[in-house]
Amino acid sequence: MELQSMRARAVAIAEMYDRFNVAAGRGAWSTGDLALGFVGDVGDLAKLVMAVDGRREIDGAREKLGHELADCLWSVLVLADRYGVDLPAEFTAMTDGIERHLTNRG
Repeated sequence: MELQSMRARAVAIAEMYDRFNVAAGRGAWSTGDLALGFVGDVGDLAKLVMAVDGRREIDGAREKLGHELADCLWSVLVLADRYGVDLPAEFTAMTDGIERHLTNRG
């Protein structure tokens, strides 16, 4: 799946979450709520990485790792959409900058 379709799918799921939360009387998530959820997912990812690397005990850590990475990616895609960030352009600019920096150091 390409990035644009992943982004569209992530946004569609975020809209479903918003409708679900509004119907439950909780209100739609703000960008701040999304960012806090992302931080929680990154924490879960860190624990799974530690378990896969033998530093913690979590049953099925290897199998759970992909799901948690996808959770983190979902948050990034939705936040980028909500803030109007062109992720492919930003990724290219960021990696080009790193490449220039590392090339000039070598």
